[in-house]
Order: sequence, then C-alpha cells, then structure tokens
Amino acid sequence: MADQAEIFVAQAELAEGRSPLYARLWRELADDTRVAAIVGPDPAWDAPLRLMAGIHYLILTGKAAWERIGDVLVEHHAFLREWVGTRGVQTNEVQRCWSLLPCFLEAVRRTGAEAFDLVELGPSAGLNLVWDRYGYTYANGSWGSAVATLRLSGDEERRLPPQLLVLRPAVRSRTGVDREPIDVTSDDGALLLKSFVWADQTERLERLRAAIDVVRADPPELIRGDYVSDLPRLLRDRVPGAQLVVYETASTQYLDSEQRAALHNAMHDAGRKKPVTFLTTRSHAGADCYTLEAWAWPSGERSEVERFDFHGSWLEWLS
Repeated sequence: MADQAEIFVAQAELAEGRSPLYARLWRELADDTRVAAIVGPDPAWDAPLRLMAGIHYLILTGKAAWERIGDVLVEHHAFLREWVGTRGVQTNEVQRCWSLLPCFLEAVRRTGAEAFDLVELGPSAGLNLVWDRYGYTYANGSWGSAVATLRLSGDEERRLPPQLLVLRPAVRSRTGVDREPIDVTSDDGALLLKSFVWADQTERLERLRAAIDVVRADPPELIRGDYVSDLPRLLRDRVPGAQLVVYETASTQYLDSEQRAALHNAMHDAGRKKPVTFLTTRSHAGADCYTLEAWAWPSGERSEVERFDFHGSWLEWLS
C-alpha cells in the first residue's frame, strides 16, 4: 500500500495545471505529521481529496482560512479525522455532461430509441441525471434549449459527427442509486457538494451553483443503497416502453473485481429480456482522462466511444 507521501504527491501531479492551490498544498502536506495524525498510517488513495474537502468545508462555513492551514490541521483535528474516515468523495462534476451527451446520442443512433429510462450508478446529488435540461455547444452545432440556464462547452480533439446533434431523445424516468446520496434541495447538501470542488476552480463552483438550481426545480429520484446489490431489482421492476440506459462516471473504480462481475452479470441477465445499454468509464494509469465504453445487451457488444478529461473539459470522439 502506498504511503502518505506517495498518495499526496500523486494527487498533486494530477492537480498540476488544474488547481495551483491544491497542487501546492498536497506537496507541502505530503510529509506533514499533523496530516498523518488525521489520515492514519495506511491512507487510501483518495485521502488527499477527502482531507482537502473537509478543509474547504470549514472555510466555506467561516471556521478556517487557507492562509492558516497549519492551524486548521491542529484546531480541527477531530473534525477532519472523522470527515476523512467517514466521508466518501463526492465529485458530482456537471461539466462531465458535456462528454456524456454525445454518448447518449450515440445510444439513440445505435438502438433507434426515442425515449430513455435512466439509471445512474453513484449519482451523488443527481446533477448528471438531468443532462437533458442543460444547453450544449460543440464545434459542429448545439444541443438543448436555447434558454437553458446552464450551457456547457469544451475542447474537441476530434469533432462530433453533426448528425448526432440532431437527435432529441426524451427521458421517461431517471433514477440514481448511491450509498450516500446528497439532497441539494437543502442548504446543507449544497454546501457538502461545494466542499468537494477544488476551491480555486471558480468556474466549476459557478457551474455547480447553476446545476443545483436546475435540480431543485425538479429533483430526480435518488435511492440510498448499494447499487451492486440493488441493480437487479431496479432492472427487473422496470416498466417496458423506453430504452434502458445505465451509466456511471468514475464510481466503478471503487469496486473490486467481484463487485464489477456482479454488476455486469446483473445487466447481462436483464438484457436477455429487455435491451440494456451500459455507459461506463475506465481510467488508465498515468493518464489524465477516462475512456468511456458502451456495452449493449442482449448482444454483449462492447466498444470504446470516446476519451474525455476527468472533469469533462475536453473529449476525443472515437466512435
């Protein structure tokens, strides 16, 4: 297992060019004994993310300041130790919808579906479950309502086919399953989600605030549970009439091989009775992006659709 210094430096390297504040602090804290007292002798790879979110939470509530981070580690030791030990990472980055939308449209192209039933695995607050309520801009056109209050754009290393952007699937239902779903209709829930955004990434914070307003207008259904064990029931109880699309962004990286196998078996079993599309992200060691794969049942066909930045700032279309 990696030690504290290794995991903090690894996170600092990933933050370079994205968050100067967090990249600097993770390097400075890599060998800090006060941090060791908080994260423990065998910290998980995401301990730096959890720690910084806890500190950001204290700052957002006016109890701490970035300029006095050494004092924060001492004065709020008990709070931070509990936070790191109990809070899962909640990176509900709405910019990822800019990368997800083309994949939903590709599912329409492949299946001919006019309507979707959506199931998101690990949706956090469900911001990415309402992707059809945002507006999008791509090199070859736009998508969504012209009056959408949140518009998303990014860089395309390989442009989307313009014919995808004319497709307009409807969403019949949207459900998310998460161990710790966040209710952003509450002030506490919104504050918790904001704490996991890197503090110097002001554009991300502004997007988050706008997305929270969209969700509050008509929240999706969020279920508290273990999606590996709950998915078979959700798939079994679905009412026919729309294409089922199950998807996730980064949540399956927290599963072990046995859980991943159970997840795919559940969709394989459901796909023998009703068509299922699964959109899932795969990370690569040393790379700063995900590959998004599409699985289709009942055929079992698996294909790479695109690569995109962790937070959705760029994409490369592969399909």
